[in-house]
Amino acid sequence: MSESTYEIEIEIRNPEGLHMRPAMLFVDLANTFDSDITVSNGDTTVDAKSIMQMTMLAATCGTKLRVQAKGADARRALAALGELAERNFSTAPTEAGVSQKESG
Repeated sequence: MSESTYEIEIEIRNPEGLHMRPAMLFVDLANTFDSDITVSNGDTTVDAKSIMQMTMLAATCGTKLRVQAKGADARRALAALGELAERNFSTAPTEAGVSQKESG
């Protein structure tokens, strides 16, 4: 059975860029999903579930990142991560986003 890959683009609007705190919120939320999730900045693609890799993106204010997810809960993962970026990483992930794990 083949799973589809879904993709969204998010823009970093935080004046300090994707520094450690917003990156950690992103990683924590990504880890609540079973899907494989990657984030790309140009030619650099990293695992969205790894804080060390996420910090390698060097995403400053205005950077547009491509977020891809593949798996049973991929669409919900992207919706939750996109919402987090839209909120400018201003608050912790919502309960709805945290409880999105699906059984396969």
